[in-house]
Amino acid sequence: MFIGREKELKALSAELSTWKKKTAVLIYGKRRVGKSTLIHEAANVFDGVVVNHLCVTSTFEGNLELIYKSVSESLSLPNIRFDSLFAMMDYLGTLDKKILLIIDEYPYLKQTKKKNEVDSYMQAVIDRLPENVKLILCGSYITIMKELLAENNPLFGRFSLIQHIHDFDYYDAAKFYPGLPVREKVAFYGVFGGCPYVLENLETDKSVKDNIIRLLLPETGLIRSHIENVMLREIQKSFDARILESLGNGKKKYTEIRDQLGGSETGLLDKQLKILLNMETIQKTEPINRRNDKKKQFYEITDNLMRFYFSFIFGTAGTIARIGEKQYYGRNIEETLEQFISRRFEGIALQYFHRMAVRGEIPDIEDFGSYWYDDPVNKANGEFDCVIKRTGNLYDFYECKFFDRPMTLQECEQEKDQLQKMQGIEVTRIGFVCAGGFDFESETEFILIDGEALYQ
Repeated sequence: MFIGREKELKALSAELSTWKKKTAVLIYGKRRVGKSTLIHEAANVFDGVVVNHLCVTSTFEGNLELIYKSVSESLSLPNIRFDSLFAMMDYLGTLDKKILLIIDEYPYLKQTKKKNEVDSYMQAVIDRLPENVKLILCGSYITIMKELLAENNPLFGRFSLIQHIHDFDYYDAAKFYPGLPVREKVAFYGVFGGCPYVLENLETDKSVKDNIIRLLLPETGLIRSHIENVMLREIQKSFDARILESLGNGKKKYTEIRDQLGGSETGLLDKQLKILLNMETIQKTEPINRRNDKKKQFYEITDNLMRFYFSFIFGTAGTIARIGEKQYYGRNIEETLEQFISRRFEGIALQYFHRMAVRGEIPDIEDFGSYWYDDPVNKANGEFDCVIKRTGNLYDFYECKFFDRPMTLQECEQEKDQLQKMQGIEVTRIGFVCAGGFDFESETEFILIDGEALYQ
């Protein structure tokens, strides 16, 4: 069953159904994020022949031979050997058929020649694309695929549609477990994230604990294998894994990462952080009231599942093997899991605000994220994780509570009093996001968002 990606599917289907212009589509995103599923869903309604080819680790000539074979098989013809891709395209142009040619994992083909050589070849193919042929280039190596979008790349400006496919956010991820209570939805997303491959392999009729013990803790666990053999495969030779271990369940400044690694200013850490940023394994964040302030920039792991892995599992294979998965969970995860998930709940609230902003439900929103404060009177500083900036430098502060019960008015008042005692903070309105809801009506000075509202 196809879940989510409504916007992407609509755009791709529209591109494949019109013949008024040349169609060359670029689709990229990390492995198992659902690119092929999206293409397959759009191709199902394509009125013509679909040639779906997967590039492999081989030579340029070897990959071309396999492309020719895929074309021949899709057209139900004997294996045709063409002199070049140009000759193949010329042949396809003579056919009285509409043809969709999908070249998946294009980076394998691109890496068979020197830099930009294959891209230049593909540019010529796209420029002379027959009127009855549509082309999709797809790839999982994000760094390599992003090169195709650079202005100095031969393929720059050659695509009629570009789609960058990301993991599902909390809302779309919950479509894989729609019947669960709010706190369990939050917990599943907080631990396992939004990768479709991961989501479809969860047993959501069982607890988060059971899924962790079965899928994440064993060395051969399905999702642990996915992390170690797929998610980390592209980058494992290009970075020090201790960078991700140091980030773990929090976010760190550059100097904190450097000091924890015990390194010096050699430029190597800078290079590795750039690689991880470009691969979207980590992200750089900064307070919305301190944009471009390098002293207030932080790094954090992007994916919830990767966060969990580096917080609880990385480097513990021997321990888990010796004492067993259940005992390891009880000793090392159980007591801190609630805290781990509660921190992800703040991220869910920010994703909720993003969805609301896109829908136009917060018309005067300018930014959202964290807010940095300096309070010289109380000799304190720190960061609020969930703040909305409105037009006119107005700030709405939200407290996020992963409670298993309703939040009381008294608790809200206490949070308000603590916030107003701090100096250097510009508070316009105060809101609360509580998974367990509230035990009082919303006709107060506070903005109230309960768990059910997050998933409506």
